[in-house]
Amino acid sequence: GGNNLALKFCSFASGSSGNCYLIKKGKAALLIDAGISGKKILEGIESTGTSIEEVSSLFITHEHTDHIKSIRVLGKKIPDMAVYANKSTWFGIEEQTDHRLSDDRRRIFSTGREFEVDALSVKPFHLSHDAAEPVGFSFSDGESKISIVTDTGCITDDIFEEIVDADLLVLEANHEPRILEYCRYPYALKKRILSDRGHLSNECAGRCITRLVEENPKRRNILLGHLSHENNMPDLAQMTVENILYESDIHVGGDTRLDVILRNKISRIYEV
Repeated sequence: GGNNLALKFCSFASGSSGNCYLIKKGKAALLIDAGISGKKILEGIESTGTSIEEVSSLFITHEHTDHIKSIRVLGKKIPDMAVYANKSTWFGIEEQTDHRLSDDRRRIFSTGREFEVDALSVKPFHLSHDAAEPVGFSFSDGESKISIVTDTGCITDDIFEEIVDADLLVLEANHEPRILEYCRYPYALKKRILSDRGHLSNECAGRCITRLVEENPKRRNILLGHLSHENNMPDLAQMTVENILYESDIHVGGDTRLDVILRNKISRIYEV
């Protein structure tokens, strides 16, 4: 439905237990990450009215299991799909050997360098996370831009500059520090999550969005993603972020539209 030439976004799963997103432009479709079962990804593709043949590429943010689990299965199910990652991420993927793909399907990009796929420009950019060389992605058709930033412990100025003009932003709101503090995770894991190479809290997400609106008060859709199942709740993430925005006189629902994307539910299709 809707505008066939619009840039479209759909989340099949977002969270610590698995991530996968779809971006569509006309007849071309791209996947970002494949950290849920192949079956679920194929269901997601079908639910958006996309045919398997339209899926040309899969982009990998980093080599953690919740982002790469189904690379090989998808490679089999979608015979013409190319898979894009940077060199360090490919090393990480190959250490987990059941993810091998034939060489002609592998594409290597340089983080920070823009390239074209299916008439979209793709820009991978550095994030701060405890993986080999984790990236976020921006996808643009010249009119509209979608940026994806999850699995980062902080928002650096470089990240901020990359996302300040995005029309749709997937932004991590992973945990509520007070819940994390009391949860059953071992101390080392808590420390990792809270570090600059861990995950963004609800509050960090709220502060980042406040700064985005103050520096560039445009219409934008913000989707809070990668919520921890243990240390967060969708309503809590939304409320915390809304309250932080409200303190700076930013009202959600006007130009700043805010949603949460869930770990076990296909989102609606957003048109950008």
